[in-house]
Amino acid sequence: MDNTNDNHTTNPSEKPQLTSANCRRKGAKLEVYDWLADIPESHDDTDLVEVRFKNTRKGYYRNTTHIRLVPGDLVAVEASPGHDIGEVTLTGRLVLLQMKKNNVKIDNPELKRIYRKAKPNDLEKFEEAKAKEHDTMIRARKIAEDLHLDMKIGDVEYQGDGNKAIFYYIADERVDFRQLIKVLAEVFRVRIEMKQIGARQEAGRIGGLGSCGRQLCCSGWMTNFVSVATSAARYQDIALNPQKLAGQCAKLKCCLNYEADAYVEAQKRLPSREIPLETKLNTYYHFKTDIFKREMSYSTDKSMAANVVTISAERVFEVIALNKKGVKPDTLESEAGARAPERREFEDVVGQDSLTRFDKAKKSKKKGNGGNGGGNNNGRRQQANESRNKSGNANNNGNRGQNKAARNGKKGGGDKEANNGQQPRKEGGENATPKSAPKQAPKSAAQKPAPKPAPKPTAPEKKE
Repeated sequence: MDNTNDNHTTNPSEKPQLTSANCRRKGAKLEVYDWLADIPESHDDTDLVEVRFKNTRKGYYRNTTHIRLVPGDLVAVEASPGHDIGEVTLTGRLVLLQMKKNNVKIDNPELKRIYRKAKPNDLEKFEEAKAKEHDTMIRARKIAEDLHLDMKIGDVEYQGDGNKAIFYYIADERVDFRQLIKVLAEVFRVRIEMKQIGARQEAGRIGGLGSCGRQLCCSGWMTNFVSVATSAARYQDIALNPQKLAGQCAKLKCCLNYEADAYVEAQKRLPSREIPLETKLNTYYHFKTDIFKREMSYSTDKSMAANVVTISAERVFEVIALNKKGVKPDTLESEAGARAPERREFEDVVGQDSLTRFDKAKKSKKKGNGGNGGGNNNGRRQQANESRNKSGNANNNGNRGQNKAARNGKKGGGDKEANNGQQPRKEGGENATPKSAPKQAPKSAAQKPAPKPAPKPTAPEKKE
């Protein structure tokens, strides 16, 4: 029965086949990416194989028996004496490039060979030997303390067959450990090999988390350690605080060297910090520099910040050139003025995308001022109605005033006619009227008074 479907994918019920490549530990410190893995011809170019031991050391061996090996296979390799168990990490053409990188000669006759793939019996011995490493280290430290040796045993590594042990130790000065080797050989009944390592190598073997919150570089990927000087911190304008500059190994952090070259290159394009700037009023001394913004701050006092002025590097070059000619500018600021340092306020980045930005506002069902939304809307409507009523009342009052004035004018004319020939009063009197009264504007249809209703007809009186 075929366990594949039409899309040529395996059946979920079928268990995947376990191989050494699937069980291989990913992300190991000494792992090398094989970018020629898809080219099968590259694996037959050489019989040299790269083998790793305990993720801290690796060696190159000859596959004289031409065993088919892939990365992840556990193999038994030649050792002195006996054999060791390691993991194949690289095969084919890339092994030659790695040997050239690590200064290992390809035609070296001392290169050891691979015996076979590890058998179950070999793996059992290897696991038993690994289980004894921690107890051996603790007991060896006690022995070194009893012998009054100024050294620290950091790690122990057993050979695959358990016949040999490598003791890694740290010491500031030269130590005579001949007596220690005799005692260790009698106690553990194995061949003893002593290897001195530095504080950085010890931190890499132990591991841990750095101040950045990530895995230590020395335990994650670094294999070559470069000395770190305090000048790397000075180039980057980092405060020389030993507690912040030191790592878990009590040495300067390796990451100080990562960006030091970029800072050195950027500082080459900046003016010298030792040159003071002369003005007509004061002499300014260098206070601090923002290398990547190309801005420099100057103070009137060498030891403290006083009257600090921040100007661009181009302006500093101009002032230095003027001072060399004997000219002192009025101020350090250019005509455009000094650039004030930017103060960044707190920004709520999370608030820009609020979690409730897609929620719809709930409409209040209550009328009047019961709800916030309804109350606001009703209030606005009431204001609008009031303004409309006021404007309407004003218009009505104006119309009424005009109508009243028109009626009074008509009444005045009737009285004049019914004055029975009486002469009007002379001008200049108290009740004198102007000679020519201003003509009234023609009344619009809206302003004309409404016609009076016709009187109701009465019945004629009966004569007796």
